[in-house]
This record gives sequence, structure tokens and C-alpha cells, in this order.
Amino acid sequence: MAFSPQFLDEVRARVGLADVIGRRVRLTRKGREFSGLCPFHNEKTPSFTVNEQKGFYHCFGCGAHGSVFDYVMETEGLSFRDAVERLAAEAGLEVPLDSPEETAKERRRQSLSEVIEGAADYYAKMLREPEGKSALAYLRDRGVDDTAIARFGLGYAPDGRYALKAALARDGVAEELMVETGLLIAPESGLRASYDRFRDRLMFPIADRKGRTVGFGGRVLGNGEPKYLNSPETPLFQKGRLLYGLPQARKSAQAEKTLIVVEGYMDVIALSRAGLENAVAPLGTALTEEQIHELWRTVPEPVFCFDSDNAGYKAATRAALRALPLQGSGTSLRFAFLPAGQDPDSLIREGGTEAFRGVLARSIALSEMLWRIEAQGKKLDTVEDVVKLKKALDARTREISDYKLKIEIENTFKDYLYKIRKKYRKNNVDKFIENRRHVDPIYRDNKDINKIHEAEKILLAIIIYNPSFFDGVEEEFGTVSFDEPSFEQLRCALISIMSGVDVFNSDDLEAELRKRNLGEALEKLFQDQLVRTHRLIRSGASQDDIEATWRTSFEVIWKAATKNDRATELFSDGASKEDWEKWVARKRARLEEGDG
Repeated sequence: MAFSPQFLDEVRARVGLADVIGRRVRLTRKGREFSGLCPFHNEKTPSFTVNEQKGFYHCFGCGAHGSVFDYVMETEGLSFRDAVERLAAEAGLEVPLDSPEETAKERRRQSLSEVIEGAADYYAKMLREPEGKSALAYLRDRGVDDTAIARFGLGYAPDGRYALKAALARDGVAEELMVETGLLIAPESGLRASYDRFRDRLMFPIADRKGRTVGFGGRVLGNGEPKYLNSPETPLFQKGRLLYGLPQARKSAQAEKTLIVVEGYMDVIALSRAGLENAVAPLGTALTEEQIHELWRTVPEPVFCFDSDNAGYKAATRAALRALPLQGSGTSLRFAFLPAGQDPDSLIREGGTEAFRGVLARSIALSEMLWRIEAQGKKLDTVEDVVKLKKALDARTREISDYKLKIEIENTFKDYLYKIRKKYRKNNVDKFIENRRHVDPIYRDNKDINKIHEAEKILLAIIIYNPSFFDGVEEEFGTVSFDEPSFEQLRCALISIMSGVDVFNSDDLEAELRKRNLGEALEKLFQDQLVRTHRLIRSGASQDDIEATWRTSFEVIWKAATKNDRATELFSDGASKEDWEKWVARKRARLEEGDG
């Protein structure tokens, strides 16, 4: 429905922007404007202004800006239409209808709503009748008191094929409306009479965002399938757009700044009884895009709380992957997992509300959940394993449409990958040191040293002149260390800067190295005669020439690192045990710090 500018202006004029905002924010008049603490971010000095004459608010701290409709949408999690209707009702204005067709549809929806509300009243009444004894006993056994029953409108559908049908018919409700709302099932053949859809079930009314009952969920009592049965799709009820308990949870969610998403109706009720009133649940189906957006309209970062079993982990995985391409820089999800064998009700019964809050406090961000999806249970013992994981993570981040968020999550994954590489190196310290005895200059003659230093210069120059080449040689570049201290500093810095980075040009790379106080080492490298005259290491060289030059130089260093026989000979003939032990200690310390 499109609202005319005249109608919107009338709503603005009647409700008053400062009056609406003043319900939540303490405003102080300053000339023609009001000021106060921003409701959208934490601050100690007021930076939030309200201009009644111009009809907008603005925060100079976080940049929040908008009209009275924007404010109600943001603070109450409503759509534009719902916000207009809410404010129009407060102003005593009747919302206009666009056309005769829309008028007819709206009247039809109102008729269906009245039928649903009538059914909800009937089910609630039957819960207190003798027929509802078993349903009420079930609720009492689960600790559900009268307050919770009333808050969620719980009821009972009698075990009869025509009980609801007869009750509503007595109130003058047409049979076709009962069928259209999904309360009755009409056999396709038309040879048999329509009959009640819900029979001998505990009934959970399901409401839309405005709090209007639009359908039901029914739990079977005793044996029977399915255990839970929802209303079918109707003009009022689309289960992929609805969240159980949202109208009851909205106020608490705004205060707590989060929503708790649990698996079922009884989980929502159990949390509400424990004082955690900001809980909702999907309607027994995998989370849809519409439901995710519905959550984000209420709070920016809801937390999903699932069982820790395989089914719970799969549900969390589906939610994470579904949300990934939808989220923006201001929205995300968190994930919490209950202790093994527990649901919200049993956990609260055993450990109290604080036990559940402890689970929420240990929730993980969406980026951590994505990491677990790709990395958990996989061997990461080799370079190939890590590369394969990185490719999988890169594929995930490509799904993110928000650029800033994409960069943040990519950086998070880089940190995780760095820790894996560091752990991998630390696990191989002893083997590495044993194979590197001879690399220290005290074990080699000057001819060997000169060849290795030349190779070190070439490897460094190739990376600096050709940053894109780094990705293909990162792992082997990290398995060697350089004799020349200034060159070793450059090597370590390059690994730190370049690890996990997909794009980096030579000028930016050089600037970053200089920022790290490595300008002197760079000048020493660039002024070297070999580096200045070598045509096969610069960016203009062909990829094949660069690759061949790298291989030749790397082989010089690697062969020296693996000559165990020569190392043993030099160790026995030359260096003292004390010299060797000092070198080992120094090397071990550097490896354990992740410096290569």
C-alpha cells in the first residue's frame, strides 16, 4: 500500500517528533531544537538532536538520521507500513485504502482474522474444560503456570472431528471461512464433510508482528504423528515469514539489544518463565531469508541457541550459510550451543537462569561459526591441507555483498590461518633444527656463505618487485631463515604483511616495510649490484623467468639446509658444543614466536 504525501504529513503533524522520541530519550530544548543522548549508540556527551520544525533527528556521533517513521522503524523493529499505521492509530487517523480491490482484500483479511481469533478463544476455553485435562496436565508437568498460559494464549483442540467446526458455526462463522483459514480440512472429492484440522492437540497461537493471531501450531498429546502440526499456508499465515513469540519478545529484545532464537515453542515459553522474555522460534522449518530479515528488523545481532548434537549443529550451519549473503555491516548473527543432552528448559531447571546466560555469554560470532564449518574435524597437518582450507574460506567470503564486512571477515580468517601455520611450524621445530645445523655461518666456508647471501637477496627482491608471486611460494618461503640479519628481518616482515593477502602492489608493499623501520634494510638490498642488474627478477620479466630464477636461488638455500652429512662433518670438526647449543636455543625461540 502506498500512502499519499498528504496523509504522511498529517501523521507527522499530529504525533510530534519530539513527543515520540521523548518517550525513550530525555530531551532538552535548545532554541528551535532538542538534544539528548543518542538512543542508537552509547555516549556520555549528547550528540543527538531533534528538529521538530524540519521533522528530522540527527546524531553527530554515529550518523543516525531520519523522520518519525524512521525512528519508530529502528527502535521498534517495524516495517514502514507498520510504523505509519502505529503512528496513525496514536493520532486518531484512519489509514486510507488505495482501491476497491484493496478494500475488498482488506475486508476479507479482517474477516479471516476474526475467525482465527474466535478459534483461539475457543481453544483457550477448552484448555480449562474437562476435555483439556490432559493438555493442562502436560503444561503443569513442564512447569508452565497460568501467567505463561495467558501470555502465550495456550489452548486445547478437543479430540473430535467437528468440535471446533460446530462451535464456530454456532457463532455464525461460515464454513468456507473456516476452510480458508486452515482450521478445517475440506476433502478434495467433496463427497465428505469438512472436519477439524487440529484434534487432541495442545495449541500454540502464532501471531504476526502486530500481535494478531494468524495461525496455530498444535502438539499431539499421547501417540500420533506428526508431533507438531502447523496451520497450512493461507492469506494470513505464511510460516516462512513468521517467528513464534515475536510480539511477546519485542519489548524485551529492544531493552536487551538481542533476540534469542531457539528451536521450539516450549523453549520460548521456558525462557520466558525464567525471565528471558526476548526469545523466539522458527516454525519447525529451516530458517528462511524472510525470517532472518525479520530478526534483523528487531535487533542487529540475534543469537541462535541450538542443541549441541548433530541436528543442532546442522541447524546452526544452515542458518549461518543462509545469512551470509544477506548481512550488512550493521547486522550479523551469533551462535550458542547448549550442553550435551540439555534443552533450555532442563538447563534452567538444573542450573537456573544464570546457567543459560552462561551459554549465551560463550556464543560465537558468525565468522567463527563459518570457520568451524570449514575447519572442524579436518586434518591440517600439511601445507596442502591449509591451502585447501583457505580456498574454501575464500569461497565463503565471496558470498558476502557488503565490502567492509567482507574485508573484516577475511582478516579474521587470515588470523586463524596464521595461527595454524605457526602451530605447524612449532610442531616441527626439532626436525627443522636438526636439518639446519650447517646453515649458521660457523659451519660453512666463505664461498658457501656468499652463494647463500646472493640467493637470499634474489628471493627477497622477487617478492618485493612481484607481490602477486608470494601466494604460490608462501609456505616454502616460511620454512627457511636467512643468515644476514637485515635480510632475515625483511623475510619475516614480508611473511607477516603478505600472509593471506590476495592483492598487494610493489609500491604499497615497500611503503609498508618502511613503516616498520626497515628502510635501511631495503636500501641495502636495492643498492646491491646483483639486485640492481638482475633483469629476471623485476616486474617486467616473464612469469616463467621469475619462476626459474626463484627455483635456482631457493635450491641453493634448501640444499644447504638438507646436507645432514656435511652438517655432521662440520659439527664434529669445527664448532664447539656450546656454540651449537646457543644456535639451537636462538632458533627455537624464533620459531616458537612464529618468525620462521
